[in-house]
Amino acid sequence: MPNHLPDIDEFDHVTEWVFDLDNTLYPRHTDLFSQIDKNMTSYVADLLRLPREEARKVQKEYYRDYGTTLNGLMNIHGIDANDFLEKVHDIDYSWVNPDPDLGKAIRALPGRKFIFTNGDVGHAERTATALGILDHFDEIFDILAADLTPKPAAETYDRFLSQHKINSSEAAMFEDLPRNLTVPKSLGMRTVLIVPHNFDEAMGETWEQEGRDGEHIDYVTDNLSGFLGHFLDARG
Repeated sequence: MPNHLPDIDEFDHVTEWVFDLDNTLYPRHTDLFSQIDKNMTSYVADLLRLPREEARKVQKEYYRDYGTTLNGLMNIHGIDANDFLEKVHDIDYSWVNPDPDLGKAIRALPGRKFIFTNGDVGHAERTATALGILDHFDEIFDILAADLTPKPAAETYDRFLSQHKINSSEAAMFEDLPRNLTVPKSLGMRTVLIVPHNFDEAMGETWEQEGRDGEHIDYVTDNLSGFLGHFLDARG
């Protein structure tokens, strides 16, 4: 999948910049999420007393059908969300390298900047701190702020926009999952899909990339800082 650099006219009106966290603000090859993924498998295995292979299958089915593994576990097994979030985010953040170019670009964007994640605030803060970009964001909207209803649920985007008084026609959304850009596009937001540098390599679950060629995606890039830098350079 090729990169598409932004047309200045397509982003010149944007004053609300919304970024997913995992595999968006840091590249997928950082592989930070693999630690979370393993912790989720362990959680499911312990909860349901399943071998890891079977637990992972259940984990991914919940992720696909409920938006997050957590949402599936809450709906079917009534687990404590805070206990789950604490355990799965007990990871080593030294895997994340600082990204000064990304920090410079985000700082220079006109208007407000948000992290909008299906994870929790603690994980977002620790990740953004490791990247060296935390101070450039105005707010973090996490799964608890979403009342535990994850993207891509429409009500979660509505809650986010309402809470922060965002005019969706003045917003842009950056995401690594195509399905999480469907609602933002319908609300009038500019949408940018973040893909790995080597997109043809095996990555995640196959269904995660369904819809990547859909009309709800305005732009595609494998270099977030370069994409933002191009817009800023064109803007002057």
